[in-house]
Amino acid sequence: MASSSDECRFLDELRKNRVKITLTDTEITGVIQRVHPKKTVLLEDVSEVKSGRKFPGLKLIFGHEIVKVDFISSVNEDHFNEEQRSEFSSLRRKIIMDGDEHDVNYVVIDELHEKFGPAVMHIKEQRVIGLGADVFGQTEQERLCWLQVATKRVVYLFDILLLGGQAIKNGLSMILENPRILKVVHDCRCVARCLRAQFNVNLTNVFDTQVADLMLFYTETGGFLPDRVSRLPELLHRHLKLPAHDLSPLRAREQHTQECPEVWYLRPCPPVLMGAMASSVLHLLPLRLLLLDALMADYTLLVDAHMSSGHDKSLDFHQEESALPKEAEELLSVRRERREWATLHYSLTDAGLLDCSSFRPSPHTHTHTASDLSSVYQ
Repeated sequence: MASSSDECRFLDELRKNRVKITLTDTEITGVIQRVHPKKTVLLEDVSEVKSGRKFPGLKLIFGHEIVKVDFISSVNEDHFNEEQRSEFSSLRRKIIMDGDEHDVNYVVIDELHEKFGPAVMHIKEQRVIGLGADVFGQTEQERLCWLQVATKRVVYLFDILLLGGQAIKNGLSMILENPRILKVVHDCRCVARCLRAQFNVNLTNVFDTQVADLMLFYTETGGFLPDRVSRLPELLHRHLKLPAHDLSPLRAREQHTQECPEVWYLRPCPPVLMGAMASSVLHLLPLRLLLLDALMADYTLLVDAHMSSGHDKSLDFHQEESALPKEAEELLSVRRERREWATLHYSLTDAGLLDCSSFRPSPHTHTHTASDLSSVYQ
C-alpha cells in the first residue's frame, strides 16, 4: 500500500492531465487542476462531450458521481503509464464524501421572488436568530457565497452567489443591522468582515459563542486563557453533549473549507453540503442559552448568598451600606483554587497560556466552577 507521501506525489503528477469523465448523467472532458484523496476532483477547461457546451471557470466533481475515467492527453504523457492509470482508477473509488447525509430541515433561497420575501418577513419577526456564512477567497478578497439564518423552527440557506447584492439591499441588511434582533454567531470575525467589505453592511447586536466559551474558560480556570479558541463542533460536544454522529456534518464542512474552498462555488450545491451548512446554525440558539447560564452562574450564586445573609440575625447590619460584603471576598479564594486546579490539569505554554491539548483529568478532582461558590457560601 502506498504511503501518504507517495499518494500526495502521485496526486501532484495527475495535475494538468486532460481526462474524459463519465458521470452518472453525462460525459465531460477537462484538465485536472486538483485531486483530493477521499474528496473531490477539480477540473478546468471543462466541456460536455455530447453537446460540446463549455462550462465557465472550474467544475468540482464528487467521487460518487464518477462512473469511468479515461485519459486523453497529458503534459506528462510519456511518464503516465498503465500502472499509474490503474492507481488513479483505484483512487477514484476512494474519492467519496465522508459520512451520510443528515436529515436537517432547511429552505434554500436562490431567487428574489416567491420564497425570499416570506423568509425575510419571518426572520424580521424574531428576537434571536442563528447566523452563519461560507466564504471563498483570501482575507482581503473574500467573497460571500452562502448566508445561513436559523430561527426556532426553520433554517434558511441564502445563496448570495446567485442572489447578489440585491438580496442584501432588499431585506437582509435590515436584519443584519437591526439592533433589536440578536444574532448568535460562532466566530463573528469572518462574516462581519465580509459583509462590511462586500456590501457595506455593519453587523450589530451579536452574541459570539466562541467568545462566550473563551470567557467561560477564563472564569473556570481562575483567569487563565487557552492557547487557542474552540471550534463549533467542540462547543456542541462539550456543552450540548451532542454525539459524534451529529457532529460529522460540521467536521466535514470544516474539512471542505480547509482542503477545497472552491466547494462553495459549486452550483447546484449537493444536498450533503446544504445539510452541513444547515447543521452549522441549527444548534446556535440552545447553545447561547446554555453559555449564558454558565457565564451567569457565579453571579447568580453570589446574589443568592448576598440575599441569604440578610436573613442571618447574627450578622451586624449597622455597617455602612457601601462596605464590601464578606460573601464577595470569597470570590478571591475561589479564584485562587481554580487557578491551582488549572495548573494541575494543564501545561503552561511559554506565553503563559493553558495548552488545551495537555488536559490531564483526575478522578479525585473536578472543575472549579460556580458550584464551588455554593459550597463556600453554605
